[in-house]
Amino acid sequence: MDEAVRAARAAAVRWRTLAANRRRKLLLRVGELLLADSDRLTGLQTLESAMPHQFARAMPAAAADFLAYYAGWTDKLGGEVLDTWPMRALDYTLNEPYGVVAVIVPWNAPLVSLTQIAAAALAAGNTVVVKPPELAPFSSLRVGELFLEAGVPPGVLNVVPGGPDGGAALVTHPGVDKIHFTGSGVTARRILASAREHLTPVGLELGGKSAQLIFADSNLRAAARQALAGLVIHSGQGCANGTRIIVEDTVYDEILELACSRLRRLSVGDPLAPSTVMGPVISEQACERIMSTIERARAEGHGKLVAGGQRLDGELSDGYFVAPTIFGDVDNDSPLAQEEIFGPVLSFMRFSSEDEAVRLANHTCYGLAAYIHTSDVQRAHRVAQRLEVGNVWINGFFGVPPSMPFGGTKQSGQGRVGGRAGLGEFLRSKNVWLAL
Repeated sequence: MDEAVRAARAAAVRWRTLAANRRRKLLLRVGELLLADSDRLTGLQTLESAMPHQFARAMPAAAADFLAYYAGWTDKLGGEVLDTWPMRALDYTLNEPYGVVAVIVPWNAPLVSLTQIAAAALAAGNTVVVKPPELAPFSSLRVGELFLEAGVPPGVLNVVPGGPDGGAALVTHPGVDKIHFTGSGVTARRILASAREHLTPVGLELGGKSAQLIFADSNLRAAARQALAGLVIHSGQGCANGTRIIVEDTVYDEILELACSRLRRLSVGDPLAPSTVMGPVISEQACERIMSTIERARAEGHGKLVAGGQRLDGELSDGYFVAPTIFGDVDNDSPLAQEEIFGPVLSFMRFSSEDEAVRLANHTCYGLAAYIHTSDVQRAHRVAQRLEVGNVWINGFFGVPPSMPFGGTKQSGQGRVGGRAGLGEFLRSKNVWLAL
């Protein structure tokens, strides 16, 4: 890590002073190479994290989009001219890079996470040191190779695999000017404590316990399909997955039955098989943790087990396969409803009024995302304004395009990735005053 930080510092001046059009062309070239290498990157993601092939194959294009989007910002980083008083002066600002940015990438979507954050940092003129996840390091290493193949100067992007010791060495390094971490709140607290030594600024994109509010006037089949997505997408291992399904009383039973009906048709198995929509969870430890949560919920009566609740047997018995699981009539104060499980488990709850729906949705320490299902446009906007989250999707989930600022409130993090706001995370303003 020390060698990587020194390499990044050595490359920093050259990179930040490189003509904007050259930086733009290099980032665009990386994106082109990434698309050309889609098959390999798709396979690497499936092998390293068990992401089903049909989802993994969409990730290289998403990663290339982030590179192309932020490449377009390289020549648009100007500041502003300000009024002055009482004396006359020329007062203007410069947007400047921090220097060396440390990026710690999560295992559940390393390819997109790396490019989403690194592209913004690099477009802003920073150099980057990346620690890929120890459970899924290979796609990040391949991206590092593609940066070199594209002609990006050595030291601009450095990829260094490692475990907790490697991460600790990176975030405590005095040569790091900013840290960006994506992962759990537990690790984030350790990073914040370590960053205190050098007062290093930290950006955090953390977990969630996102609510899906389903009103009686919504398209019920579409809402049930979207509710199930929170369980299916990467086996529920997503920070923004909507795993708290809060349904209006009058359609609760119908939505639950529609979700269970779709669940019975899910193709669970080998993530390399084209038909598989849900594979195993990431590790034995994760599998045991998820099963422990399910067993505790059953024993303590957090809700009624409606579907799943066990490890899959038969030909899948030697893998980390957790059956897609649904609990109904969940107590919103219970750990099942409040703690991030990061696995294929949904909690269904009822509401009888809009106020109650909002109260249930906001009653959590997290604030990353929420989903609203309704045909009432006024209600959609009204409820969206009241939800204490960073992102709201209405009547479906349409992904996270590069132009969207993504991030949370409360214990879901601070700062944003994506969009102009994501670029601003890696720039700081300098004021220049010239007396006239």
